[in-house]
Amino acid sequence: MTVATQSLDELCINSIRFLAIDAVEKANSGHPGLPMGAAPMAFVLWNRIMRFNPKNPQWINRDRFVLSAGHGCMLQYALLYLTGYDSVTIDDIKQFRQWGSRTPGHPENFETQGVEVTTGPLGQGIANAVGLAMAEAHLAAKFNKPDATLIDHYTYVILGDGCNMEGVSGEACSLGGHLGLGKLIALYDDNHISIDGNTEISFTEDVSKRFEAYGWHVQHVEDGNHDLGGIQKAIEAAKAVTDKPSFIKVTTTIGYGSPNKANTEGVHGAALGKDEIVATRSNLGWSHEPFVVPQDALDKFRKAIDDGAKAEADWNETWAKYQSQYPEAAAEFTAITSGKLAEGWEKVLPTYKPEDKTFATRKHSEITLNAIAPVVPQLVGGSADLAHSNLTLMKVSGNFQKGQYHNRNLRFGVREHGMGAICNGIALHNTGLIPYCATFLVFADYMRAPIRLSALSEAGVIYVMTHDSIALGEDGPTHQPVETIASLRAIPNLLVIRPADGNETSGAYKVAIENRHRPTLLALTRQNVPNLAGSSIEAVAKGAYIADDSEGTPDLLLLATGSEVGLCIDAAKKLREAGTKVRVVSMPCWELFEEQDEAYKESVIPKAVKKRLAVEAASSFGWCRYYGSEGAMISVDRFGVSAPGGLAMEKFGYTVDNVVAKAQDLLN
Repeated sequence: MTVATQSLDELCINSIRFLAIDAVEKANSGHPGLPMGAAPMAFVLWNRIMRFNPKNPQWINRDRFVLSAGHGCMLQYALLYLTGYDSVTIDDIKQFRQWGSRTPGHPENFETQGVEVTTGPLGQGIANAVGLAMAEAHLAAKFNKPDATLIDHYTYVILGDGCNMEGVSGEACSLGGHLGLGKLIALYDDNHISIDGNTEISFTEDVSKRFEAYGWHVQHVEDGNHDLGGIQKAIEAAKAVTDKPSFIKVTTTIGYGSPNKANTEGVHGAALGKDEIVATRSNLGWSHEPFVVPQDALDKFRKAIDDGAKAEADWNETWAKYQSQYPEAAAEFTAITSGKLAEGWEKVLPTYKPEDKTFATRKHSEITLNAIAPVVPQLVGGSADLAHSNLTLMKVSGNFQKGQYHNRNLRFGVREHGMGAICNGIALHNTGLIPYCATFLVFADYMRAPIRLSALSEAGVIYVMTHDSIALGEDGPTHQPVETIASLRAIPNLLVIRPADGNETSGAYKVAIENRHRPTLLALTRQNVPNLAGSSIEAVAKGAYIADDSEGTPDLLLLATGSEVGLCIDAAKKLREAGTKVRVVSMPCWELFEEQDEAYKESVIPKAVKKRLAVEAASSFGWCRYYGSEGAMISVDRFGVSAPGGLAMEKFGYTVDNVVAKAQDLLN
């Protein structure tokens, strides 16, 4: 094929391919095969179907695009550059995968405008897309009027074989089918190649039948390399199906155009090499120098700038009329989508005195959640089939279900991994919604990937985790999260809060609601805890504070979190009776404490006081930074046991007498 015989569409498609080829070659790192094979479907989607404004990537009613197969990110960077996004220039393309570039090795929403969600770990993107579609459905149901439509965009996904192999995609897509998310459209890049070779060695199921079973509308475009009309027709047919999500299997050739590497694993994750690039240029009739895009192709792509500006202008006219016709709804829409919380919302947070009735912190969580739900209408969430144990239902709302998308209680079913990824999608819809999700703390291990991606993506998801220690009791070691908190504290940009009582639980929610660019995980008890005299909502924001103290410089520090704070306060009373000056420090959130200035940290944990006893019903891992070389800890550095919770705590040493004994050993 020569340049002269190429149609303008073919020129555009090859522009995508060769930007990817050239960038990967210059970096000597990356995945050229997917962009080369998926370029036709991506071209149709971005040039003929999607509605977006390159000059305002945050236009609220834009279609969302997710490259779930994030290793093929040069596909997305090429599209962003070609359609006129300011976030990706030709110089950025040349700096693919380099230090400080806006074209990192996988798409990152916080790095590159136009990237909606951070993808790369396979399956996460399609699961995020379910969350994006749920956010769209909720806002549309809540605010659209018969004569005024504010929210009506689509979520498009390109996913690959790896995404379909990962279990998280099954969890999320099963729920997406149940919910009938008609504005979610997934294009499956069916190229039969993964890193290890042809998928016939490990992946031979009928994926289309699987998605049919999920309740999706399924189509197949057999020639994804050339049949642009068929791709467009399939997408249009998918848009016409409004009561279920759509799955379009598009059969392609990975590395299309490469004479020697196409349809092999050799083009999946490595540069083509100079000789193969020369052969590919010849094969596809591409005579241009590296990183050069023909002006005709660039002009065709850049029509997106004018088209996007017009689409947003039309929406702005609708919005202006909406504000005039529906001022109350418009005010609520603005309040939610602006990301701003109602002034004084925190005044509804419950507070407690020592004489008030005692509850488990999971019950305090329920009370707090239902106190704030009416004044934080952007709060949406639910549990992985544990709502009555996690206590996470909002009484002001019904269930988010097909045809009932205005409701705020999300029913995830037993799908922890999918639940976390879906909530990331809701948060990264960037329309002000605040998602929370809940399960037992030990099952954070089932959703560690999305928790980590929440932190990486700066997505303010709230994780409500209950049954936080061996005190949950009879369910035994499979359900007792002895090492879980330590492992979660190791994740950067994640706030892990283990509140000690009702005031600290309220404070934890205040921190969580107000932190919109980092996730918060609440670790909550099953057993009742006392209301502490020294606790407060405000203290939680400091991460650690003096919960109980003797006069003068203390001889001993007792450092604790959660249910063990009350235990330490009781032990301190006995130690004082023996003449020891004791300070009890509650440390609900290490991360927040580390952010305080040195003067505050010294005022709480003085360096001069070397005798320190840490008490937490969990692994000791990480605590040495606080109890130091002359301190000690009461911890659980083995798996738990099946026994009544109170007995388990006693046998592991979480009693007043044992705390006193360990403290006296330190002092002596």
